[in-house]
Amino acid sequence: MPVRAEELKHLKEMLIRMGGLVETAIRDSVSSLVNRDDDLARRVIEGDQVINTYDVKIDEECIRLLALTQPMAKDLRFITTAMKITTDLERIADNAVNIAERALELNKEPILKPYIDIPKMRNIASGMVRDAIDAFIRGDKKLAFDVIVRDDEVDDLNSMVCEELTFIITQDPRTAWRAMKITYVSKYLERIADHATNIAEMVIYMVDGKIIRHLSPDKIDI
Repeated sequence: MPVRAEELKHLKEMLIRMGGLVETAIRDSVSSLVNRDDDLARRVIEGDQVINTYDVKIDEECIRLLALTQPMAKDLRFITTAMKITTDLERIADNAVNIAERALELNKEPILKPYIDIPKMRNIASGMVRDAIDAFIRGDKKLAFDVIVRDDEVDDLNSMVCEELTFIITQDPRTAWRAMKITYVSKYLERIADHATNIAEMVIYMVDGKIIRHLSPDKIDI
């Protein structure tokens, strides 16, 4: 029995909802730090359970479709890619929780410096996640490639943040605890961008059947 269109539609809808929750978690986790909002940070942490539930439900649905239907090449790649994507989305949400936890710690202390690059990283990384999911739903390999290219922007900002905070520590070692916590936040955002890149790479595999992991963007033929 082939996969029915409504079954694939249901799977897509669950992925879209999960992706939306993950985007919100990214946005709110950084906002809880920038705005020193402990209640918002706690909501991000508590909301992670809902995202985990979607992760399990989507995996169960994918396994059911594989076991009970006979998906052809295109549908088979869609279903198996969906299973992999949920893993990256769940890990992105975990990183958002980590940011919220650091926010709760940092909000107890005097602010070390204005948060300028961290919100920039958040905006780029969140946009990458959103576009990676859109690329998957639409089968848009060009949009997926654009996500991959943007990863360098987040990497560059992460390097800048780490270098600046290292300099601050050398000038005043008493800032080390706060500086290291902010460095962790920057690294979590960099990891979020990496997971969005993973999703984009899987989209290209789904569309073209090409495995492009470990290739630099200039080596990818779209």
